[in-house]
Amino acid sequence: MTGPSTPSSFRDRFTALFDARFEGLYRYLDRLSGEPELAADLAQEAFVRLYQRGSLPDAPDAWLITVAMNLFRNARSMQTRRRRLLTVARAEAVLADPAPSPAHVAMDVASSTRVRAALDQLPERERQLLLLRAEGYSYREISAALDVSDASIGTLLARAKRAFREAYDDEPDAS
Repeated sequence: MTGPSTPSSFRDRFTALFDARFEGLYRYLDRLSGEPELAADLAQEAFVRLYQRGSLPDAPDAWLITVAMNLFRNARSMQTRRRRLLTVARAEAVLADPAPSPAHVAMDVASSTRVRAALDQLPERERQLLLLRAEGYSYREISAALDVSDASIGTLLARAKRAFREAYDDEPDAS
């Protein structure tokens, strides 16, 4: 039985300190940073570090605020470093695919136009067969979608491909 003169365990003292000081530490960090999520993370991290320490310092409030302020400074310097290193141009260069050249864009547009024109010349069922297959549907799924026999899908697709090639090659921009 713990009496008034018996020292309580570290965990009990830690819990009492957390209950008494977490909200105030959070509010201070929130006002300082203007970022509630960051403030919550920093206040929590300060208490985690205190718990990992395994014992309360002589002045736990001062210890907590000192640790929280160091964590805040580290977070700010990391954000500043990230902003400096990841400028928009640098981020695009690092994270994005290179922009296509104007000639490549023109060729893509011309090719897309030819494909669309060739598809438009095909009967509806052949167009559907080719587009469903291009999207990765299996023969069985295509046969169910178009209400065609499973056994005839291969033949129908071969005919549709041949018709597409002929229509594509007949387009005026053929190379």
